[in-house]
Amino acid sequence: MLRSNPHAQNSYEFVCLEDLVPQNHLLRKVHAHIDFSFILEKVKPYYSEDNGRPSVDPILLFKMMLIGFLFGIRSERQLEQEVQLNMAYRWFVGLGLTDRVPDHSTLSLNRKRLQDTSVVQDIFDHIVMKAIELRMVAGRVLVTDSTHLKANANKRKFIKQEVEKSVKTYLDDLDEAVQADRAAHGKKL
Repeated sequence: MLRSNPHAQNSYEFVCLEDLVPQNHLLRKVHAHIDFSFILEKVKPYYSEDNGRPSVDPILLFKMMLIGFLFGIRSERQLEQEVQLNMAYRWFVGLGLTDRVPDHSTLSLNRKRLQDTSVVQDIFDHIVMKAIELRMVAGRVLVTDSTHLKANANKRKFIKQEVEKSVKTYLDDLDEAVQADRAAHGKKL
């Protein structure tokens, strides 16, 4: 992208979005090792090629959902804002600095349209299996920043308890956030 900079000698400088993403960022690793093109075939039955407006790229939408899942973003409205502001997120989903981020209602409608199918779960399972195959994750325990541990004050005795967090739970959290947002803005539930 070419932009004007009144402080630069030649008054223009080039900004490359990829240069703004740290080399050790998790999304660089995911991008380097996982091919998301399989998503197009999985969602093909749910998109019309010759009817209606052109659709938003389903790969972009699923990458946004993956960002929400990986980084604990529990609201599609917040996810829209985070992708708008975070250069690594923009780069990962394939948006340039000036490209418009799909709005939260587009994310919600897409997810709702696929809700009664196994497509979302199949896509997430495929990505996780690929990550396990590439040894990006161990495949035994998924730990997030919302892991629940049972407290025990005895330093010599403790109980380790794992709590499973599924894609379904994440999608349910998104539904709850949509309902709360609609209620807060006086919209129909």
